[in-house]
Amino acid sequence: MSEQLAARNFVIYGVSRGLGKALVESIPRPHDQVYGIARTAPRLKRPIQWIAADLAHAQTSVLQVKQQIQNQTIDVLIYNVGIWEHNAFSSDYDFEHLQADEIQMMLQTNINACILHIQALLENLRHSSNAKIILIGSTWGVDNHNGHELVFSACKYALRGIAQSLREILRRDAIAVTVLNLGYLASTDQPMTDHAASAEHDIAPDQDDHHQQALIPLQDVIHAVNFILATSSYSCVKEILMPAMQDRNV
Repeated sequence: MSEQLAARNFVIYGVSRGLGKALVESIPRPHDQVYGIARTAPRLKRPIQWIAADLAHAQTSVLQVKQQIQNQTIDVLIYNVGIWEHNAFSSDYDFEHLQADEIQMMLQTNINACILHIQALLENLRHSSNAKIILIGSTWGVDNHNGHELVFSACKYALRGIAQSLREILRRDAIAVTVLNLGYLASTDQPMTDHAASAEHDIAPDQDDHHQQALIPLQDVIHAVNFILATSSYSCVKEILMPAMQDRNV
């Protein structure tokens, strides 16, 4: 089998629903090995090795993942994790009355777990001849966005900071680190060919074309990830900013 078609080992976080589930079902080839991390067992169209882990318990979840993966080579690591405030993306958002335990859980899951899991899997990534790390970010993590969600925004800014330092750490290993900053994403429950869908961030369904253009079609995100994975170890796609055409947040 040629190098281009050689089997790859994927580690994908958040595979039980949403974008993570879509990535598992769309990106790896049938002969690729996929380790999928989620709290609950995913219902997927392809077999994977599910690793049950709750990232809100960052250190425990690291041990659970390492116990399963051990010394296996990792070619692609996709960290698709991003919980937000319970009333985020709505007119009811009220930063002043957020509970401290909710803020701590977001920081633990979105930031602490990300750092600890990547740290634990660096040697696995170094075994690959063309390893890629993809961090799923948000337009809430870029400069001068219009969102109010402070904690979610802080987490997504932190993700970009993690990536920037991680690139320098891994430069000698030729491991590329990419942040994919997404805006409102069309529902992942819709078929890949269906551009019209409801958003994951509390946007109601609408058949109006202008409204549809406020949501990113899922297949566009899949194309972006495939582009990143198609690049050689001689280049690094640092960031991709992908808002929807009519997204006024950025």
